[in-house]
Order: sequence, then C-alpha cells, then structure tokens
Amino acid sequence: MVLIGGVMYGTMSSFVKLFYSWGYNAAELSFSQALLAAAFLGIFLLLSRKRKFSKQQVIPLLITGGTIGLTNYLYYQSVSYISASLAIVILMQFTWFSLLLEWALFRKKPGRPELLTVVFILIGTVMAGNLFYAEKLSFSWKGLTFVLCSSLTYAIYIVANSRVGKNVNWLPKSTMIMTGSALAIFIVNANTILAGSHFSYEFLLIAVFLAVIGTSIPTALFAAGIPKIGAGVSSILMTVELPVAIICATIVLNEHTSVVQIAGILIMLIAISAMNYYKSLIIKKEG
Repeated sequence: MVLIGGVMYGTMSSFVKLFYSWGYNAAELSFSQALLAAAFLGIFLLLSRKRKFSKQQVIPLLITGGTIGLTNYLYYQSVSYISASLAIVILMQFTWFSLLLEWALFRKKPGRPELLTVVFILIGTVMAGNLFYAEKLSFSWKGLTFVLCSSLTYAIYIVANSRVGKNVNWLPKSTMIMTGSALAIFIVNANTILAGSHFSYEFLLIAVFLAVIGTSIPTALFAAGIPKIGAGVSSILMTVELPVAIICATIVLNEHTSVVQIAGILIMLIAISAMNYYKSLIIKKEG
C-alpha cells in the first residue's frame, strides 16, 4: 500500500509542471487538491459505518494532515523555481530526516539493512537526478529552500502518520488528515486563494484529477499502510517517487532520460525490493 501510494505521488510533479504552463499556481492547485480530496473522503465516510473515533484524536490527525498539506504546497512551489528532477532529488532527503526523527524522538535506532538501503538509495538518487551534470540543472536558493522545507515536513508527516491514530480506521483517519491539509494550505495562502481568478470547468477537472490520483487514494493507502510497517521502512519505500517522477517526466514533459539515470532508477528499485524482502522474512520468523 505504501509503495503504491508513493508511485501515485511520484506522478504529480510532472503534471503540476504542465499545469503551471497553463497559468495556474501552487497555492490554488495544492488547496483545491486537498479540499476536494477531503470532500470525497468525507462523503465516503458519511456513507460508511466506520465513523467512530476518539475526539482526542481529531487535533493530532488535523496537525498530521497539515504537514502533508504544507509538503505538497512547498514542493509545488519549488518546481516553479527549479527543475522537477532537482526538486525530487532534494525531496528524497526525507528518508534521512524520518529515520533521524524516529531515532531522536523515540530512540528507534535504524538497523543495518535500513542504513545500507539508504546508502544505495542516495547513490541511485545522485544518478537518477542527473547530478553528474549539475551545470545543466536550473538552480535557485528560493527553490532549494522550498523543497528542503518540503522534505522536512514530509518526514514529519511520515513519523506522525505512523504514530497518530493507529487504532483509527483508514477512512476517518484519511478524512481528518486531508481536512487538516486543506486548512493548513488555506491559512498560509488565504490571500492568494481568495483572489484567484482561475476557477473554471477546466480548473475543476484538473483539481479532481489531482485530488483523486495525487491525494485521496495515496492518503488512504498511507493511512492504512504506514502504521503497519513503521516510519523507517515507509520512508524508504516512498523513495520510489523518484524513479516514477523521472519516468513520468519523460512521458508527460518529453524530458530526456540518460543511461545513467536509468541505472540510478534500477539501483533504487533493487535496494527497495531487497529491503522489503528482508523485512518480510523477519516478520515471518517473528510470526
């Protein structure tokens, strides 16, 4: 579930970059995406019988949602200043951030397999992100700051999601998370959103696409999957976003993918698969 959610998230940067060329901005795209996702999940919640959850869990879930909302907004904002490939490479640092957060806050020291996987992921990241040809990458300190902050909030989201609402059904949990996401984005960008003039049938279709593919389904998958495997493993699995983003950029934006980038993607996928297989063996032995 976590892996599939990461794959779906990985497609978003290319489509957002495409929508920028149509005149839309990060604030309205990220807010409409979160708001519609919250509405869709809320409708399913009202129609279901799994509405019960503790009132004490509402605020933590809303705050957790706020972190993923800020992650999407900051990441969308960064790709308007720097290339999508550079942005996704820097975003991948959430792997380090989440492992360190778990270690610092909960004394959960990462094991050797996780650390070794991270090393191979970073090697693959440099190759897949085409950092060997850094002079060809667009660079902006503002864009770099946005995506680094996005990486940090993403790590906080993964750690919080693994700890908050573990006994809450995925549907109410996802609904609360996306409500918090929409609220956080609106608070940060209220003036831009209220002054927006792009609301049209075309914009509605774009927002629905982003909400379903980029938010509703991945959020539900993460809400159900992350608590079962923990933040450390989840953060590693979610690095699948990088190869997916590179592949999607080639298809959607017609960006060139070199042999080195393909090799980097393969290294990452092999590392992720090997780590996941190792973890499955451990779970079977413990069972």
